[in-house]
Amino acid sequence: MDGGNSDIVATALSTWRGRPGALMPILHAVQDGLGHVPASAVPVIAKALNLTRAEIEGVVSYYPFFRAHPPGAHVVRLCRAEACQSVGADALARHATSVLGCDFDETTPDGKITLEPVFCFGQCACGPAATIDDRLVLRLTPARLDALLRPLTETPG
Repeated sequence: MDGGNSDIVATALSTWRGRPGALMPILHAVQDGLGHVPASAVPVIAKALNLTRAEIEGVVSYYPFFRAHPPGAHVVRLCRAEACQSVGADALARHATSVLGCDFDETTPDGKITLEPVFCFGQCACGPAATIDDRLVLRLTPARLDALLRPLTETPG
């Protein structure tokens, strides 16, 4: 693990180690600092918490919030819950995967956009809902999604 990554992991461990339920806050702190939980951090965290690597990897793979790989430069999260589905989220999801050329939990080949599913933003009356780089977008249509993605995908000239 390189210096910057190890500093972030060490800080997370020193802050949370020894507290009840330390694993989740440690993983959140690592992901907040690095954008993902790198494989190289797993044995370090496991050793510090007296857990197995499999236990750490199981938590990282179980919770959809955690990423094992760095995200793209931008993260688009689309609501996949029933209320949004009832107002067009399935068609929006098909459109997004087609336009981006990647599926959910994947990053576009150019590394610009990661597409992630979310199961409710709590904006059920205003769906389909999404976030683009943590900016909430409501009543999203395929045309509006295209307009919002365009500046993220254009190559500066």
